[in-house]
Amino acid sequence: MTAAEENPQGDPPHDRLAAVEEMLLGGPRVFTRDQAVSELDIDPEFADEIWRAFGFAHDSRDQPIFTEDDLSAMGLVIAAYRSAPEGQAVAAARAIGQTMSRLADWQAYRLDELDRDSGVDTGLGQMAMAMSRVQTLIWRRHLAAALRNIDSDRVPDDAVGHELVVGFCDIVGYTSLSRKIGMDDLNALLEAFEGRANDIITDHDGQIVKTLGDAVMFTVADPVQATQIALELHTLTEQHDIPPLRVGLAYGRVLTRFGDVFGEPVNIAARLTGSARPGTSLCDAELADAVDDERYFFKSIGSLSVRGYRHLKARVIELNRDHQPTDDAR
Repeated sequence: MTAAEENPQGDPPHDRLAAVEEMLLGGPRVFTRDQAVSELDIDPEFADEIWRAFGFAHDSRDQPIFTEDDLSAMGLVIAAYRSAPEGQAVAAARAIGQTMSRLADWQAYRLDELDRDSGVDTGLGQMAMAMSRVQTLIWRRHLAAALRNIDSDRVPDDAVGHELVVGFCDIVGYTSLSRKIGMDDLNALLEAFEGRANDIITDHDGQIVKTLGDAVMFTVADPVQATQIALELHTLTEQHDIPPLRVGLAYGRVLTRFGDVFGEPVNIAARLTGSARPGTSLCDAELADAVDDERYFFKSIGSLSVRGYRHLKARVIELNRDHQPTDDAR
């Protein structure tokens, strides 16, 4: 179906988007918020809290906003969380809402680009549904992989969190640069940085936690792999048109919660990134002590005085120029 066939009467854009919305939502909006609360037999204040956590506080109370499918899905979620600790349902809703909102913003931008491209012979609704299907397939695979990894991440009942390397990588001089270049060039720069950084991190068994404009936050289980990532990230400046980068790594026990990471290594890694010189990587003493590999050299520098840490011990990560690879490694 072409864009013209999807909108054969030449309906106004609002009507066309309403048809696409109904297709995406799985049906018409038939329940108001109050009607949904009544149907699901839940506390109105709790329902409002959940809805705000999902990011939909701006939706009208008097207009139908929920479909039959919405109520069916929410009924399952509410049943699952009825016996959960207080606050867990809201925290889960907030994590889902924030993640989905960012993803949807990006997808809407891409769909609009495709829709405006005269060379694309597909209707907006069909493109959106295709994107939805691909998204579901990818999510299922990631969820399956995460479930397989749960046992390896388990810690004793009396322990909290698990050992990980936390890393940050950011673009030096991003603020001033963003004022000098156009939006198209800025978009191309960020896409190149995020995409190629993601390739390096995932190639060494790391995981992107989130992107923060000009920065990427990631985690790695293996300190050696993390060290290699820190060095390889700087090749983006050498091999691609990307400004100099700074990298900071810290190793220790962290708490992973709703897709995010918390703990002292997060704070230390962020401080080290901010203290690193352009084109260099800093790590804490814990990471340097954990890496027993002659390929790398950790150069001691003076203690850093940064926010929250008056005497933070740091090392500069470098390749060991005196290391002679074995024949197998050549």
